[in-house]
Amino acid sequence: MSDEDLEITENVEGKMCKFFAKGRVDSNSAELLQSKLDKVLKEGFDTIVLNMEKIEYLSSIGIRIMLKAYKQACDKDLSFKIEKPSEIVRNVLGMVALKQLLVT
Repeated sequence: MSDEDLEITENVEGKMCKFFAKGRVDSNSAELLQSKLDKVLKEGFDTIVLNMEKIEYLSSIGIRIMLKAYKQACDKDLSFKIEKPSEIVRNVLGMVALKQLLVT
């Protein structure tokens, strides 16, 4: 995995879809995250969890994608949360006042 890569694995448990992300969420990898979240938001899951324990970098485009997913989930009466954010993710979300909104 190069520095510009993002790996996302998916685990489905009933009506919950959990993603495990590893690497960097930046302009080079944002499309992958966007497509994964868009797909599950349309598939009828009640809960969407994004595990970000192994994220090394989070850019503003990544924040935008997560906030968009959160808003779409709320509009559909679904749950979207970030689980186990890395220190970098916690710091970035804290700086933009989204940590309490998005992190479980």
